[in-house]
Amino acid sequence: MTYTPHPEHMRAPQLNEHELHQALDELTAKIKILQNRAHTTTAHSEATYHEHIAALEVKRAQLEQQLGSAKDAKADSTQHDSSVWDEIRRGVDNLRKDLQNLF
Repeated sequence: MTYTPHPEHMRAPQLNEHELHQALDELTAKIKILQNRAHTTTAHSEATYHEHIAALEVKRAQLEQQLGSAKDAKADSTQHDSSVWDEIRRGVDNLRKDLQNLF
């Protein structure tokens, strides 16, 4: 990388749940590597590892937020699906009762 990313310029890509897990794992590994490099450099050196680490941590937080939103959306859709099926079942039961009362 020819420049040091700044935390305020980081943005997370739109990924599916599997890709989000993979991206989080990769970012965690990169952050650990940069932290190790930062510990081995001398004080007051020109290395910008800390800024790079901060930017990657912002990106990781954004991905974790997306992952949480994806899980919430998945739970909401599952709950919505079950309520739709419950409504259909009630409709069929009511229709059955009406037919029995008719005959």
